[in-house]
Amino acid sequence: MYIEVSALGNLDYFYDHKMGMKMVGDELGVRTEYVGPAEYDMNAMVSAFESAIAKKPDGIVVVGFEPALNSIIDKAIAEGIPVVTVDADLPESNRLTFVGTGNFGAGKQGGMKLAELIGKKGKVAIMLKPGQSNLEERVAGDKAAFAEYSDIELVQLVDTQSDPVVAAQAASALLQKFPDLAGIACVEAAGGAGASTAIREAGMAGKIKIVAMDRGNEVLEAIEEGVISATVAQQTALMPYYATQILYNLKNSNVAITSDNKAAGVLGIPVMVDTGTVIVDESNYKYFMR
Repeated sequence: MYIEVSALGNLDYFYDHKMGMKMVGDELGVRTEYVGPAEYDMNAMVSAFESAIAKKPDGIVVVGFEPALNSIIDKAIAEGIPVVTVDADLPESNRLTFVGTGNFGAGKQGGMKLAELIGKKGKVAIMLKPGQSNLEERVAGDKAAFAEYSDIELVQLVDTQSDPVVAAQAASALLQKFPDLAGIACVEAAGGAGASTAIREAGMAGKIKIVAMDRGNEVLEAIEEGVISATVAQQTALMPYYATQILYNLKNSNVAITSDNKAAGVLGIPVMVDTGTVIVDESNYKYFMR
């Protein structure tokens, strides 16, 4: 049995995590579960992780939201349960592998797309949830993209709290503060939904370019409508899919890296898998609709 532990299960984005776990379980002929709170609640996520450990699974897949999870990951490893992080990494824990988006590259890809959309000049803002390692890496990628153009000015980082309602309120305040804003880059799912709501309500669709993150139907519908110009879609289902395959291989395969892997301290699995991103816009959004 293999278990994924996450939070924010109410977000459209995590549908793909659940789908990936189900698909890999069906293909490998093993039991899989997805557990964790619907909201961003690290205490509840740790409790779900504790319950997962108690089930003695063959492996645990976990979204590495915060370093607060390091100790529970290390507890699982100490009890002989291998752990792979997905989506956001916790390299200071004893996790075996990280499977997820190369986040700096994803951020830079989105930043370059936004720069192109605004004619490589003007004021831009970035919407994020601060303090989350994967999102901070995407922000760094966005900043690197904008830095290539002397006529682009990054005026503000906006906290979405990973909540579309909070993101919409924050984006509305942003539009009032910077009436000449040219573009908004989003590095997580709530940002695009919130930004599109604010711009739609302000009657500024098409005037301010939005590059969102991920491929929820709300974002795709906003691309169809012309409110969002593009989004950076992660191949999210691949994260738990490959993470579980790695855990399965760890238990059932033995790639001969050495004459005696165990004695040599060699696990025989990759230490990182980059699942990549795709730019979605008016040319291909319909293929991503659920």
